[in-house]
Amino acid sequence: MKQYSLTKIVLTGIIAGVIGGSALLYGQRGVENLQTSTQKVNTKASETSTIPKNATATTAYDKISDAVVSVLNFSQTGQRRYEESSEGSGVIYKKAGDSAYIVTNNHVISGASKIQVMMHDGKKVEASLVGKDIMTDLAVLKMDAKNVTATASFGDSNKIQVGQKVLAIGSPLGSQYASSVTQGIISAKKRLVEASSENGQSYGGSTVIQTDAAINPGNSGGPLINFAGQVIGINSMKLSSSSSGTSVEGMGFAIPSDQVVNIVNELVKNGKITRPAIGISLVELSEITVDDQKALLKIPETVTGGVVVMGTTDNGPAAKAGLKKYDVITAIEGKTVAGQADLREELYKHKLGDTISVTYYHQATKHTVNIKLTQKLGS
Repeated sequence: MKQYSLTKIVLTGIIAGVIGGSALLYGQRGVENLQTSTQKVNTKASETSTIPKNATATTAYDKISDAVVSVLNFSQTGQRRYEESSEGSGVIYKKAGDSAYIVTNNHVISGASKIQVMMHDGKKVEASLVGKDIMTDLAVLKMDAKNVTATASFGDSNKIQVGQKVLAIGSPLGSQYASSVTQGIISAKKRLVEASSENGQSYGGSTVIQTDAAINPGNSGGPLINFAGQVIGINSMKLSSSSSGTSVEGMGFAIPSDQVVNIVNELVKNGKITRPAIGISLVELSEITVDDQKALLKIPETVTGGVVVMGTTDNGPAAKAGLKKYDVITAIEGKTVAGQADLREELYKHKLGDTISVTYYHQATKHTVNIKLTQKLGS
């Protein structure tokens, strides 16, 4: 990994850190755009079914295929006139009362004046938007439950293994190829890729699963499943090329199911996501040269992972707790923070107003302080 001198690092904003890399990522906007309820949904992703020894791609697909749908985005062209502008995928994950809920990608339904869902049997029905989250690129739709014959279950994305076989299901290039399935493996359990809003505002890194299962434009919003037929991720993006223009194959990314479950539950409950911030700008310790770690950070050599505080928000939570520039955060609530992905994952398990314990090094001295999350992300 390339390392940087602290004196040459340019900060990119509160919570976000400098993220190295030269790859071009896109969330299927290239072809798909060529370019609320208060009911609690008790969805869980706490258990992963044992995968039978005789499990095959066919048996896994059969368990979930009826719950996978195409999502059609329509723009309004005149009074009561609509034109289909893009297509993606989705998966029905819950029936509650007269309603059924579908998770898809935010960019699949972005700007839609009308949304339709094409079921596995080809029937098209109307759907409404429950809520969306730009940062994770997730959205929840609602439709009449009478049209639903199957729902998907979530597996625990924390229990996936590199090399494990997986399937990606969706509608590559549109609904004419609906219910297409591709097979691959888990290439990496956690990758940090840059996330940004539609207006270009950076949100820092997004933690995703990497897979070599073929993910093409139109697969966005569809499920990545294990061989027990459980959803372990929502397909969202792929690596198309490097900054040098080199073509890249077999590098797709999915939003982990544990993250998906938390987001969809909150979207169904509140219609939006509010995230806490601790009020820092940061870089990962692994990106700092050994010389700077010794000369400027002055941390023990045994500290090999963490995030380096490069600045704090005036009167923000971290500043009030006493954190300063060049402090190195190594844990939140006792959970190891090896880098920005871990910090985000642990921080976003909590809500605005919660108090969390943060462990950090100020030079050679280890401290643990309580920080009240009074600041919202982006404020």
